Amino acid sequence: MIVWGIFIAVIILFLALDLGVFNRKAHVIKTKEAAIWTSIWVTIGLGFSGLIYWLFAEGLVENPTGLSPNTALLKYITGYLIELSLSIDNVFVIAVIFSSFGIPEKYQHRVLFWGILGALVFRGLMIVFGVTLINKFDWIIYVFGAFLLYTAYKMLRSADTEFDPKHSKIYRWLRKIFPVTSKMDGEKFFISRMGVKAATPLFLALMIIEFTDILFALDSIPAILAITADPFIVFSSNILAILGLRSMYFLISRMLKKFRFINYSLVIILTFVGLKMIFGHFVEIPEWLSLGIIALSLIGGIVASMVIPSEESEPIAD
Repeated sequence: MIVWGIFIAVIILFLALDLGVFNRKAHVIKTKEAAIWTSIWVTIGLGFSGLIYWLFAEGLVENPTGLSPNTALLKYITGYLIELSLSIDNVFVIAVIFSSFGIPEKYQHRVLFWGILGALVFRGLMIVFGVTLINKFDWIIYVFGAFLLYTAYKMLRSADTEFDPKHSKIYRWLRKIFPVTSKMDGEKFFISRMGVKAATPLFLALMIIEFTDILFALDSIPAILAITADPFIVFSSNILAILGLRSMYFLISRMLKKFRFINYSLVIILTFVGLKMIFGHFVEIPEWLSLGIIALSLIGGIVASMVIPSEESEPIAD
């Protein structure tokens, strides 16, 4: 429990430094700044695998599934890459939400900060619940696997459909609970309007991001549970991937049209993980193979997006 406490304390320290020091004043996150911070977070996320190896080698963390240090290291990296790749899908949705509510770029970081803070709490609870289910009911792994296959199918079918947050049930539900205004006053989530506190577009965007992240977590948590049921590996890989989502958003959101095939990479990853959950008791898949398939799927989607020209860029025949 000491290791858990130290890890959570460090995460809280990171968040405090983020909002209180590095981003104390609202400003537009430039591509160069986003690239630097994305590199820092990915380096921290991947570098943490070395600490995972040491913790398991020294027996400093509970090891309910009996993992060796090498296996724990591979499972952590695989889980981290899964969470990182699935986080990319969040970027597309967040970009649509900000655009729909007209959130200025200099206030987007504040919304993302509180959104991700809430996501950390919700995901932590979902991880504890998911690990408990798997440890108590072996058959639940097949349910999770089938759910991931269904999610992959839905993602493939909805690749060309557009998400409109203002037509979502969440948005309509929020309007029934809070008085809403289209006006903004800096970074405020609520402003007074005719003596009544009204929610600004910043608050509406925050709430919809929170709810959509819970929906995304329904995919990502079972996906990493297919790799390992070790609670510390599941929690740390998930949290470190989410922490890098803010800077990744500002880096990738400006290049959304260039990453046209990323969704297909995610379909492949979810399909593979779902099949692994269903057939894992019958066919043993080495950790290095799982890691390779996930990495190649992600790299393949990025390369294909860069190499294959879009229909819009193709010349029109005479």
